[in-house]
Amino acid sequence: MAKGYQRPSTLLDRPWHFCPGCNHGIAHRLVAEVVEEMGMVEKTVGVGSVGCGVFAYEYFNFDGIGPSHGRAPAVATGVKRVLPDHLVFTYQGDGDLAAIGTTEMVHSAVRGENITVIFVNNTLYGMTGGQMAPTTLTGQVTTTSPRGRGREQGFPFRVSEMLATLEGAAYVTRVALFNPAQVVRAKKAIRKAFEVQMQGLGFSLVEVLSACPTNWGLAPLEALKFVEEKMLPTYPLGEFKVPEGVKA
Repeated sequence: MAKGYQRPSTLLDRPWHFCPGCNHGIAHRLVAEVVEEMGMVEKTVGVGSVGCGVFAYEYFNFDGIGPSHGRAPAVATGVKRVLPDHLVFTYQGDGDLAAIGTTEMVHSAVRGENITVIFVNNTLYGMTGGQMAPTTLTGQVTTTSPRGRGREQGFPFRVSEMLATLEGAAYVTRVALFNPAQVVRAKKAIRKAFEVQMQGLGFSLVEVLSACPTNWGLAPLEALKFVEEKMLPTYPLGEFKVPEGVKA
């Protein structure tokens, strides 16, 4: 019987620690496939910051670093400057990237650092109990906004739209993982971001809208519908900035 899918060599064969229905596993697979297809296995460094994706180095079969909370872009900047011929990316959640790590993320883009950020947005702090994050939707219930996020807690932080205004940002896009077609688009976006980096064009970010069934209190299929029906109005999909002449 022909196999429809084969695990890439860049993804280790071991059990996931992620909750059932979590989309981190899909995102990991896409990154691993692209690295293998680009022939960059020996020249890739992943920087997985604190959050649900912190154990990325347990699954990727290439070099990885675990930095302090929010500091992944700063660490990736150092690695890329020392190893300019390597593919260097960060893997960060919204609590990490859009809260404690905002400074590192924004100024990496301002400087046009030639790194790629994989930004997994599930609208809350997943690892520590489902608290409200900067990306939490207006009205969304979390463990620290039991009545729903209101005006007094501010408004959802649209990271991609903001970064697209910066001259140092070369490629900024938002994708999702709620159905197979979107997964295919997400993989193409990751490949494009990595190609932008390897062509030396500057900072690139792929925002990935992801489901968190456990902290949303939803079944996995309901969580996918939540992404499509509730998240997309606030976080529309698409490319916000694309460099001219990029080969991907």
